[in-house]
Amino acid sequence: MHTLEQLRSGALAGTRRLDLACGLTELPDDIWALADTLEVLNLSGNRLRDLPHQLTKLHKLQVLFASDNDFEVLPEVLGDCPALQVVGFKANRIAQLPPAALPPALRWLILTDNALANLPTELGQRPALQKLMLAGNRLQALPDSLQGAQQLELLRISANRLSEVPAWLTTLPRLSWLALAGNAMGWTFAHEPALPEVSWASITLGPLLGEGASGHIHRAQAAGWPQALALKLFKGEVTSDGLPEDELAACLAAGNHPSLTTPVARLTDHPGQAQGLLMPLIPPAHLNLAGPPSLQTCTRDVYPAGFSFPAPLALGIARDVAHAVAHLHRRGVMHGDLYAHNILIDPVHGQARLGDLGAATRLPGHATELRRRLLALEVRAMGCLLEELAAHTPAPTSQAVHRLAQTCLSPVPGDRPSMAEVAAQCEALAKGLVA
Repeated sequence: MHTLEQLRSGALAGTRRLDLACGLTELPDDIWALADTLEVLNLSGNRLRDLPHQLTKLHKLQVLFASDNDFEVLPEVLGDCPALQVVGFKANRIAQLPPAALPPALRWLILTDNALANLPTELGQRPALQKLMLAGNRLQALPDSLQGAQQLELLRISANRLSEVPAWLTTLPRLSWLALAGNAMGWTFAHEPALPEVSWASITLGPLLGEGASGHIHRAQAAGWPQALALKLFKGEVTSDGLPEDELAACLAAGNHPSLTTPVARLTDHPGQAQGLLMPLIPPAHLNLAGPPSLQTCTRDVYPAGFSFPAPLALGIARDVAHAVAHLHRRGVMHGDLYAHNILIDPVHGQARLGDLGAATRLPGHATELRRRLLALEVRAMGCLLEELAAHTPAPTSQAVHRLAQTCLSPVPGDRPSMAEVAAQCEALAKGLVA
């Protein structure tokens, strides 16, 4: 984090990124001195209500974050910033999204946890739009113009007031990661058995193991449980994926599978009323398959430079993940965040586990055609993962995995195989039947 003193002294001359969180109510004029270099401006955690027309002086600005401020209207000056691609205004009070506020090069828009009741038609007229994050608003419908967003790959519309899934949504050729739990769809679900309950008083909390969008994960020991556990404590707020209670419901519906990280118990009696889930502790030898997308990659995970998989490991990962997702689909659960960064691997034994159901959506059993069309979107996400595995695996295995990826990546969702079919093909490849 930078300081105003650094900015005013000229110590930040030539910087490409500026992070300021110091109670600002307006932008300091010293920022304009960075016009020829500044590409990323992070103003999150201030008290801003508007942005000045001088923002256009930052002619190289590509990324602007202004979460946790006091905006009620997305500033129209953003639309006059020709290089601006990433706009993030999470957790403000934004109720108005003027069409003029949408930059022409918009690629990634984050308006999570605001007060939007509708979206402008012009949102579907941004040809570069890949990532749209709108969870936790008041949307009752999506504009039909969004069917023109042919590059859209990730859409978060959980915890809104949508009453139906628009027919065009499941025809988007590149949509792969969708979260829509917590809407008034009128869907009904089978009753799921409750998890055992574990009181906070019986928990011995260990070190922090990690943090995701929806919560913190600690090592924990619970009285009466012989093995160590991992405790996920939910933050209790709207996240980019949706609401904690929807993740809890999806976890229950998911059931158990050897390649899924699902809970064994539910936390009760937390002194701060936090919700929590207890899960088996993954052995420390497991590693994250990749890092999450960067500002540059937008929707694709990041692998270390020069990284490669031995063929048996790559095929084992593909097999385990495909079977885990096929299991979810049979149980009417769309994972919504099928990414390498949500997969833990055991590089020694070639095993993989898929976790993080924060973006998961339970789908109704009675709407079989809608369910099939929505699950076809996630098959494309599996295709992206297979494509990444192929890119880091030697031939001829890479060629076989790439061919399977292409069937999953068909631009016509109805032409994609089911996850059960993908799992069967991954199983065949893992058994050495590489053609």
